[in-house]
Amino acid sequence: MTGIVELPSGGRVRGRRLRDVPEKPADFLLALARGPLPSWPYRRVDWPDFWIPRDRADAIDALNEGLRRARDGEFVEVACGGGRGRTGTAIAAMAILDGLPVDEAVPWVRREYDRHAVETPWQARWLRRLR
Repeated sequence: MTGIVELPSGGRVRGRRLRDVPEKPADFLLALARGPLPSWPYRRVDWPDFWIPRDRADAIDALNEGLRRARDGEFVEVACGGGRGRTGTAIAAMAILDGLPVDEAVPWVRREYDRHAVETPWQARWLRRLR
């Protein structure tokens, strides 16, 4: 289920479950759930399971930070409890912020990352309102 996805600009993002210890440390982690945090740089977003971020501005700022780091060649991870819904939604959001058309984001993340990514209608709606 965990895998590396290449964003439209070429930056790399790895999605995973937060509790899974990665084989290779990343340069930056975007943590979308409570759980163990790494010794490397990270940012946590308050994002309830099966829902959307509580603070839209903070989430978009964190997603843009992850995107900027990925564009700069850093290896970025995105992780939540199960590694699908929130993680998939965040990866789709980063792709939108990176230039992917909004209407292509959900099919893209389901094809490139996990077929169950973006688990709820409100996550999909949040993506449509991202721009």
